[in-house]
Amino acid sequence: MDILEQQRFDLLYEQHLTNLTLQGKRPAIIDAYSRAIRRIATYFN
Repeated sequence: MDILEQQRFDLLYEQHLTNLTLQGKRPAIIDAYSRAIRRIATYFN
């Protein structure tokens, strides 16, 4: 992943976390979703 792709991913990742928080999801759910996204990103790098 080049630097622009990494910056875009970071922005979208933060937006995702914010949206889950605003939706009132439990911290465990947010953590599970976040872990899944990080694993997918690592796999497809």
